[in-house]
Amino acid sequence: MSTEVLETLIHSQLPAAARGDRDAYGRIVAGCQSTVTSIALAIVRDVHASEDIAQEAFLSAWQNLRKLNNAASFLPWLRQITRNLARDHLRSQYRRAPPGGDVESLIASVADPHPGPAEQLGDARDHAIAAAVIDSLPEESREVLLLYYREGQSSRQVAGLLGLQDAAVRKRLSRARERVREELLQRLGEFAKSTAPGAGFSAAVLAMLMVGAPPAAAATAFGAGALGAVNGATKLGIGALGGAFAGIVGGLWGVWFGVRKLLRQPFDERERRGVMAYALFTSALTVSFSIGITLLARVPGWIPHLAASVGFAAGMVFACGWWFPRILARRRAHELAMDPVGAARRQRHERLLGRIGAAAGLVLASCGVALGLWMSGRMG
Repeated sequence: MSTEVLETLIHSQLPAAARGDRDAYGRIVAGCQSTVTSIALAIVRDVHASEDIAQEAFLSAWQNLRKLNNAASFLPWLRQITRNLARDHLRSQYRRAPPGGDVESLIASVADPHPGPAEQLGDARDHAIAAAVIDSLPEESREVLLLYYREGQSSRQVAGLLGLQDAAVRKRLSRARERVREELLQRLGEFAKSTAPGAGFSAAVLAMLMVGAPPAAAATAFGAGALGAVNGATKLGIGALGGAFAGIVGGLWGVWFGVRKLLRQPFDERERRGVMAYALFTSALTVSFSIGITLLARVPGWIPHLAASVGFAAGMVFACGWWFPRILARRRAHELAMDPVGAARRQRHERLLGRIGAAAGLVLASCGVALGLWMSGRMG
């Protein structure tokens, strides 16, 4: 997408997005995702982390979109949000190891024109090599070079996306070529193109607009599981099984999507085990409830169905409201120690999102239970 087309897209879609139109914002995300992920990757030198950061940047921009008065300021504003989040990420990785381990041996293995079987590179090795090459670049050249390869090697396009002059982009590219051997730049170019975000990235961002934070994700799972299962409970046979399946799929997606970043980048092994236990518990709760309430479709009366729903709600409130915050307590304390003002602001925001998500999940689930019981004739 050319810079002119992207600017037109932002100007046309931003007013609707500011009014809460997620589809309009999704089109903006699709247009800007390459720029945002490249900026994050240039700072953190890790593809998975860069995508997580880019998603957080788009979520943060969405939540503050009404504060933006000028559509022309959107892209510079989004770039700065991304850089701030990426630097926060680096500060939080206080035990961060060098990205590729033995950088010289990694570079040598790429430069070797006849690598042996043991040196054949998989995805993890390619990522490590790319991180090593990025580290060797001048800091000012990293964003430019990654975006240059992802945008069809057009310096003019990169200049427009980063708010630079074309001459400045060309100068930074020249400096990068002076610092890094050509074969390594070619490998970095292939890596940049192969890891560019696709349609799935913007779909994940749109999902995050509904989820927000891990506790809210679990609450959303609660709503999805309850509504899907109780809907299925109003029918018999295949219809009920289909409703249970929809509830299970929706619930499990919400749980695991919400904790994926914490499992990829745990604070320590203790936190990783705790998050995994939390995810397994809420998954089991969602599956049990979806199947159980479907099996109750043939049971007369409404008390068993209400009891099952209340039990499920109590389990989710315990997991999201009490257990999960304690799993993250050491991470939160460390973040506050590293950045008292910024971390406190982010944590307040996360708590607010969690409460909103939990309330929305409880309301949706309660409505689903009541509707299902009424439609089945149990509360006539």
